[in-house]
Amino acid sequence: MLVRHQYRAHFIHEDEVERLLQRATGATPATMRKVIEKARLAQGLTIDEVALLLGTMDAATEQVLYSAAHEVKLEIYGRRVVLFAPLYVSNHCVNNCRYCGYRQDHHFPRRRLTMEELEEEVKALERMGHKRLALEAGEDPALCPVDFIVDCIRTIHAVKLDQGSIRRVNVNIAAATEDEYAQLKEAGIGTYILFQETYHRPSYRHWHPRGPKSDYDWHTTAHHRAMRTGLDDVGLGVLFGLYDWRFEVLALLQHARSLEEEFGVGPHTISVPRLRPAAGVDLSTFPHLVPDRDFRRLVAILRLAVPYTGMILSTRESPPMRDWLMDHGISQLSAGSCTGVGGYQREGSQDPGDAGQFEVEDRRSPDQMLIAICESGYLPSYCTACYRKGRTGDRFMSLAKTGAIQELCEPNALLTFKEYLLDYASPKLRRVGEKLIEERTRAIANPRLNQMLLEALRLVEAGKRDLYL
Repeated sequence: MLVRHQYRAHFIHEDEVERLLQRATGATPATMRKVIEKARLAQGLTIDEVALLLGTMDAATEQVLYSAAHEVKLEIYGRRVVLFAPLYVSNHCVNNCRYCGYRQDHHFPRRRLTMEELEEEVKALERMGHKRLALEAGEDPALCPVDFIVDCIRTIHAVKLDQGSIRRVNVNIAAATEDEYAQLKEAGIGTYILFQETYHRPSYRHWHPRGPKSDYDWHTTAHHRAMRTGLDDVGLGVLFGLYDWRFEVLALLQHARSLEEEFGVGPHTISVPRLRPAAGVDLSTFPHLVPDRDFRRLVAILRLAVPYTGMILSTRESPPMRDWLMDHGISQLSAGSCTGVGGYQREGSQDPGDAGQFEVEDRRSPDQMLIAICESGYLPSYCTACYRKGRTGDRFMSLAKTGAIQELCEPNALLTFKEYLLDYASPKLRRVGEKLIEERTRAIANPRLNQMLLEALRLVEAGKRDLYL
């Protein structure tokens, strides 16, 4: 029998966070710059060091911070960004989270996709060129159990349309039991993602007044349960705007530190969603909304703190903000997103009966986004090679920390982008993309690797798909 009260988020130390934040108020520009210079080595920062960057920062020091974040982003990830799309399969929810359009007290037509409807959604995403999805669902143990999620994963993997296929299915669902995580592992999920929303206990109680999610400790220990069942890759996240963002950054790093100490590897990804309008949600009632300047700063600080952790940004943010953050820390972006159940079948519009979990700010099509990414000098990537080659968890991190992963990521990004250009691109994107691929291929200095890539690119041109190193 499951006893929830045995789970305790002992690794979140609010007193430590408050002490460090108090100390940060006395940090001088010279102290901050010393920390930033250490961070340029791309070896990460301690929580104490991160706290020093959370005090009042003058404009000149802020520019030094952004410069360092840009350098570290390029050193670890190169000029490369991974693309994905969310896929909402159910909006039934028994929670009453005050910030969410899916909360129980918000009355609107609820639905759960049938497997036939799911197939059509996947086909629509494959027509857009997507290879990586984030499966999303509200929490409802009766109408959306883990068995249903497992069926969804298997259906998604089975759908093939022309040259299209989904090669990685990440899962963002509610906190579950170890047995349920074992089911997800057996089904072959990619990364298990769960947002904490807020680490501040009093705020957590306020924003989650009713439902299973109101149990702070059960929710916060979910990633530990997942990793104990053998799930290698987990993703953390905060919904910035529910409490002081400085507190959230330090508590998030405490969470990451706990995973590293127990399992030898921290989170595979960190998501940084910022509170957005949703149906029935009045943002004027939220006292901790994060201004643009602070949001840029927290992303840059996280990039310096955990340089080898992927950072994810959704279409909650505007195109200019997303473009800027891509250059200063973000390594994964959603594209062409719909946050309503069944919305992709209607050419990307929201379901008329479902206003979505939150409002989307970046409404660019994948083609438009890819053109913008290419013109900024970045390489779009649809690569899922590490997941399918077993380079996950500590095996991925060992490659990342030695820099060896770079020799795999760049060629695989080029191969998957070549696929996209041949199968889905507009004439303008094809021109821009082919030029970029030619330039980046020539820049690979390793002769053997360069030759392997050229041969693989020729095979892709000839019709081969899903080639990777």
